[in-house]
Amino acid sequence: MLDLALGVAAALARRFEGCYLRPYLCPAGVPTIGFGATYYEDGSRVTLLDPPITRERAEELLLWMVRAKYLPAVIRLCPGIDDPLRLAAIIDFTFNLGAGNLQASTLRRRINADRWDDVPGELRKWVKGGGRVLAGLVKRREAEVVLI
Repeated sequence: MLDLALGVAAALARRFEGCYLRPYLCPAGVPTIGFGATYYEDGSRVTLLDPPITRERAEELLLWMVRAKYLPAVIRLCPGIDDPLRLAAIIDFTFNLGAGNLQASTLRRRINADRWDDVPGELRKWVKGGGRVLAGLVKRREAEVVLI
């Protein structure tokens, strides 16, 4: 189950994050590299002065983030998810928005109450950036909803 969930979550992140081999500022103004990495395995933050990375290094960072950071956070916050596709969707949500947002969300409460019929509506609430609806976030949430 975990391998499928991790593979699908990584595929979603690849699709929606894109791959940037040079550091850049994400829409939230955070230095980022690869497939949405804002820090490295040693905990150091990405800076705009970091050297470019290879596609292979970007892939390593992505798989590390999904496996070591976001999967454990989702399992800790939503321990009852027993479907790999649902798990992948919530991992991708957490990859995109962070464990803190998942922890504080009604989405998490619905998941933990096993109210999966309510989950698509909760996911669809998370489509704004900078106070406005972003088409990329709408598409990402719909891709997650398909897995629920």
